[in-house]
Amino acid sequence: MVRRRGRLVESTWEEAFAEVDRLLTPVLRDHGRHACGLYLGNPVAHSPSGTLYAPLLARALRSRNVFSASTLDQMPKHVSVGQLLGTALSVPIPDLDRTEHLLVLGANPLASNGSLMTAPNVRGRLRALRARGGRVVVVDPRRSRTAEEADEHVAIRPGTDALLLIAMVHVLFEEERTSLGRLAAFTAGVDELREAARPFTPERVATHCGVPPGDIRRLARELSAAPTAAVYGRIGTCTVPFGTVTSWLVDVLNVLTGNLDRPGGALLTAPAAGAAHTRGAPGRGAGMRTGRWHSRVRGLPEAMGELPTSVLAEEIETPGDGQVRALITVAGNPARSAPDSDRLEAALSSLDALICVDLYRNETTRHAHVVLPPPSALQRAHYDVVFTRLSVRNVANWSPATLPMDEDALDEWEILLRLLGVVTGQGPDADVAALDHAVAVDAARREAGLDTSPIAGADPEEVVAALVDAGGAPRVGPARLVDLLLRTGPYGRGVDDGWVPAPAPPTTAPAPARGALPRAAAHAPAPAADVDTTLAMIREHGLTLAALEAAPHGVDLGPLRPSLPGALRTPSGRIELAPEAFLADLPRLLATLEEPVDPEALVLVGRRHLRSNNSWMHNLPLLTGGPEPCTLQLHPDDAARLGIADGAPVLVRSRTGEVRAPAEVTDVVRPGVVSLPHGWGHDADGARMAVASLRPGVNANVLSDDAQTDPLSGTAVLNGIPVTVRAADRAAAPAR
Repeated sequence: MVRRRGRLVESTWEEAFAEVDRLLTPVLRDHGRHACGLYLGNPVAHSPSGTLYAPLLARALRSRNVFSASTLDQMPKHVSVGQLLGTALSVPIPDLDRTEHLLVLGANPLASNGSLMTAPNVRGRLRALRARGGRVVVVDPRRSRTAEEADEHVAIRPGTDALLLIAMVHVLFEEERTSLGRLAAFTAGVDELREAARPFTPERVATHCGVPPGDIRRLARELSAAPTAAVYGRIGTCTVPFGTVTSWLVDVLNVLTGNLDRPGGALLTAPAAGAAHTRGAPGRGAGMRTGRWHSRVRGLPEAMGELPTSVLAEEIETPGDGQVRALITVAGNPARSAPDSDRLEAALSSLDALICVDLYRNETTRHAHVVLPPPSALQRAHYDVVFTRLSVRNVANWSPATLPMDEDALDEWEILLRLLGVVTGQGPDADVAALDHAVAVDAARREAGLDTSPIAGADPEEVVAALVDAGGAPRVGPARLVDLLLRTGPYGRGVDDGWVPAPAPPTTAPAPARGALPRAAAHAPAPAADVDTTLAMIREHGLTLAALEAAPHGVDLGPLRPSLPGALRTPSGRIELAPEAFLADLPRLLATLEEPVDPEALVLVGRRHLRSNNSWMHNLPLLTGGPEPCTLQLHPDDAARLGIADGAPVLVRSRTGEVRAPAEVTDVVRPGVVSLPHGWGHDADGARMAVASLRPGVNANVLSDDAQTDPLSGTAVLNGIPVTVRAADRAAAPAR
């Protein structure tokens, strides 16, 4: 679609890319590379095309104004593990199938299906954990679906997880309950951490975090005494003012109790396609740097090559050198996912060029000058490049396309390469095949330059020529890059022929009765003997894409295994338990203990539903059932105090805006907390979300504040937002 006379109208691909070239080229020529920004949405990580080709577009653009959903979600975890272990994706994963004690903070994997923890059938896994005598503790302001399955729910005050965790660290040191085990030989900073935690006694933090001091001490003692244990935190621990410090303290507890990198604890993955901690010389690396540049207006730091999405609106609005005048979005809807979204929408509508790669005409793409739609997920082959790096078990599987491509469609990677051609000055008709070949050769060249690679010293052109399918035809696009990643990953043997498994026998198991839950056994890992046989064949012959194509149910590569110190990529070759930047943020945390706690103040937190993990799932008919999702949950005590009845409309106001929603009076939230789900508000003029518009809900990000970020990662504060709530039929109280 191309905007003509103020309206988006259908066009040919040639017309669309000609318009992209007409709009972007003058911006880049007259105002420089930084005048064009790039925003990558959450679905990019769910697509091999997006995962492998969108970063190429970012590098080709050479703009400092790159943004993504990461700074609205998980960037604190990347920054914390990058400092602790050396790479941004060295995320310790809870060993759910073997742990005896699981402490979960700010996470609801029964609704999210695991986040920074790829875990099918979390409910079955947690029930199995409890059945073998283990214990599950969930720390959350809401009694979530996951908390309902737990042995204990700790209803913490929103945004205070860092206080709880550092008080637990204090207890471990005070009571001499630390036990690093073999980690002690390659861990730095224990003494510095002990001193830093000294002021944070359970008695001092209890009022602010809403957890009694006796419970804080008990939680620390139970964690340290468990035979094996894992601490896991997610979005509720990230999208808060101390997101990076909280994410760091999660793994500090894993280290201090000796549970990092051991079976039943929290371990790094060994994904088939490789990761930064599986490549290169073992045991040492460059580490992770942040703040290599800063945003132009507010001076917030870069992380992982991105600036915080919270600064996008001001970078568009503010004139001067480097002002964002054009923006490319890929599978993103920042008009609903970013804070202070009314302000951001106004900024988007002012751009000289907004180019959107997206399936939908949504609240963001309705402002576009050009919309470039990729095919349906069912029309694309799939390999989980990202999520196998975060899986509770090492697995690999390739899913071929279910449906044929439409005759006039372009695949997502082809769209991204044509955009790359425009931003590199090759015009709207760049040779996609030649660009794709150059991408593959460059990837092979980088890999061949590693002494530890199975293709070390090989000719890159010869390597690429060897990447063929079972019939000998050259691979292209993501399939070629995935094949290269598999052949050079932990289970690969280079460009040898590789292992091809025997076809699996057809299953004769009866289908479960309609409405019945599948038994946990149906989701259990393959028997050890089968895994051992598979691994033996892979070790002998190597894993390739052809092997996965011949194994339609995937290949089980076994449970997570200890990998430290070899997987460390810190410059010191040690676990850096007390990074200076994190210690330097603790005085700010300590200062919060001087702030009064108002028993009648309300703060807003988000929530996630199983059927609507993110806004891009709201237009799917099969996921629209169930009760009204966009209610404001509030505790009965608060409802009685405010005179609000269940189901009545209420007005929720913050510094940045106001929304109207039906009240849901429930004790699943603690007093002082109200909750709205994120990603809704599908009633905007010009959007074309036929299904989502039937139940539009309200946009919670009208209430979030783009001025509030975690200073270490730039991540938006989307939880613990101060709000006022009143019945919609009651006049507003006079200002005080």
